[in-house]
Amino acid sequence: MSEYINNSSQRKELLRHLLIRLHEGENPEVLRKQLIEVLKGIPYNEVVEVEQELINSNTLSESEILEFCDLHTAVLDGSIDIEKAQEVPAGHPVDTFKQENIVIQQEIDKFNKTKEELESITDSQVSGYVMQLRGIFNNFSDIDKHYKRKEYLLFPFLEKHLITGPPKVMWGKHDETREALKGAHSALSSSIGSADELRSITKLILDPAVEMISGMIMKEEQILLPMAMDTLTEEEWYKIYEETPDFGYTLFDPTDEWKPQNVNIENHEYITADAIRLSSGAFNIDELEALFLHLPIDITFVDKNDKVRFFSHSPNRVFERNRSIIGRDVRMCHPPGSVHIVEQILEDFKAGKENKATFWLSNFMGRFIYIEYSAVRGKDGEYLGVVEVTQDISALRKLEGDQRLLSYEKR
Repeated sequence: MSEYINNSSQRKELLRHLLIRLHEGENPEVLRKQLIEVLKGIPYNEVVEVEQELINSNTLSESEILEFCDLHTAVLDGSIDIEKAQEVPAGHPVDTFKQENIVIQQEIDKFNKTKEELESITDSQVSGYVMQLRGIFNNFSDIDKHYKRKEYLLFPFLEKHLITGPPKVMWGKHDETREALKGAHSALSSSIGSADELRSITKLILDPAVEMISGMIMKEEQILLPMAMDTLTEEEWYKIYEETPDFGYTLFDPTDEWKPQNVNIENHEYITADAIRLSSGAFNIDELEALFLHLPIDITFVDKNDKVRFFSHSPNRVFERNRSIIGRDVRMCHPPGSVHIVEQILEDFKAGKENKATFWLSNFMGRFIYIEYSAVRGKDGEYLGVVEVTQDISALRKLEGDQRLLSYEKR
């Protein structure tokens, strides 16, 4: 038996078989016992490989894997064996995720303690406990930052390494948790008149949300983070580290600075394409031209010397532009009656007194036109110029209600 258990391919085949049986509705407790008894320890990477294979082979769709994600996670809980714990330096993105999980778990513990106390409260105590629960769930809402860093920073690098299944499944679980938290907030903001009602809300609405949050901690600690540590390079982790502050932190404020070993952090590059390279991406010339043609706004850029340097030339521009204005003083591009306004904007922007000026025309050839001038400043706050953005918002002003179903624009 031990020879069979120690054979990776056979172990993965057995795991695959058990997961499919789970999906087909067999008793999870029985299957859990089989997993623990036969496998003794399932390396986390084999769980991920099987999940990815089931998606790639079309045996199960991503949505089907999402359906039983919690079920097979519960089965594997406590039986996944991470053979050797990875050392994570302070300040590393994984360390930050783990530190946040510690604080999130503390909030879960607070909730569980409050839930126990609810069993013996009277109607007169309801309002006080509702306030406690609101505070806990307000803290839980901060988890969105934690999830977004995974979705927008970590998952793209896993996908570059051809690990696509687990990120998609986990993102789906994030969205389920977000919806559960919305439901919890809605329930706690309603009028709760009795202890029985509060206990019922806790059991039916609050408990499931907290279970989702708790389950995600386990998925991260036992599967996602060890897998990511094994997969990403130090340079990739540093890119995540640099962009992490853009999304913020969850109930935790890191103070440790992390610098990777053997990586030139001064000159590391995000883009390797032969293209117009920017800090957040890249284009080739054709892509950039097409982008400006299709933007639903008109853009004109004037440099720090008040010369027109660029304008977008979409076919539906609000104000006509032609290439003869390139290099022209911006004052010469406006009617004499409005030059004093242009002068005022340039003076205030250059002096740092203002950063934005807005105008609108309620009936410009039958259209409602919105115009916004913004100061363009460099990393050190130095004035680089001004960008003019113009948009016909006639249709936008008529919008009402919600549009949640797919609807293509009629041409």
